[in-house]
Amino acid sequence: MSSAGRARAASLAAVAVRMVVGAAARPAPSAALLMAAVRGEDTEFGTALWWAYAAFSALLVLLAGIMSGLTLGLMSLGPVDLEILMRSGTDAEKAQAAAILPVVKKQHQLLVTLLLCNACAMEALPIFLDRIFNPVLAIILSVTFVLAFGEVIPQAICTRYGLAVGASFVWLVRIVMFIAYPIAYPIGKLLDFALGHESALFRRAQLKALVSIHSKAAGKGGELTHDETTIISGALDLTEKTAEEAMTPIESTFSLDVDSKLDWETIGTILARGHSRVPVYSGSPRNVIGLLLVKSLLTVRAEIETPVSAVSIRRIPRVPSDMPLYDILNEFQKGGSHMAAVVKAKPKNAPPHDKTEPEHAG
Repeated sequence: MSSAGRARAASLAAVAVRMVVGAAARPAPSAALLMAAVRGEDTEFGTALWWAYAAFSALLVLLAGIMSGLTLGLMSLGPVDLEILMRSGTDAEKAQAAAILPVVKKQHQLLVTLLLCNACAMEALPIFLDRIFNPVLAIILSVTFVLAFGEVIPQAICTRYGLAVGASFVWLVRIVMFIAYPIAYPIGKLLDFALGHESALFRRAQLKALVSIHSKAAGKGGELTHDETTIISGALDLTEKTAEEAMTPIESTFSLDVDSKLDWETIGTILARGHSRVPVYSGSPRNVIGLLLVKSLLTVRAEIETPVSAVSIRRIPRVPSDMPLYDILNEFQKGGSHMAAVVKAKPKNAPPHDKTEPEHAG
């Protein structure tokens, strides 16, 4: 073989060797895809930088979860709820509520701060995952981690233990509120101006509804009894109901004629009724002139048949039918009487000498 032929053969052999070595060094297609997915484009798997990116990504997931949970936990605790816990809760609840209350009072600024931090953490997570994984895997992991550890689990925990979790992380909330102050404060003030503050106190109808719920639970583990809920509901109605709505019609009341005799039969009827006060009328039951205290009958001898007029008759106040029950209660608390005669409210254009007979005893 000539020298030119040997040179050409050597060259072909060298090319063949390089192809064999390259094929041996190159991994299989499936292994190459797996390595590319793990290695990422910018950072080699297993290096210190790779672990730093991974640790920072985990920190972002943790931060997003904390902010998401606190958003639900703290925003569900109103100032009134916390003040109630501070006054009536356990020692631990009182301390936790006292720690949270100053932060919760800045409602809109707190909301903007938590949402801002949560958004920053979730938006930054794919950026760092993309440095250590390929884009497709980075998106899959980002969505999975954010959904499981950044939303579902934290919110489930804070829904059940919002007070305890909020008190444990109130220091972190104060830090992020300070950091986000230049952005969160003006936006919070704008929301305060546009939306106003949430009503801090319960309306009367809301309190009545709350008492009604406790009334239904009475005897089923609730701490309030039926009698207690009835009394509370009645107290809430005092300013809305009038004397006409609470009165007993005069026809349904037990009363005595001033000229009747206090004999055995009459005294027995009075005792059987069980009242402590009996209205006394003159002529017509609608003409109530006063009250007879049953305890005053202790000195009356039935065999003498003492007339009712001979016994001390106390004056009975008269109230208009449209008088609120709360005002009537205030009159009763003055000690003058515990019963009143309800008369029709005088029309505004009625003449001053017009007199109205009582219709009811309240």
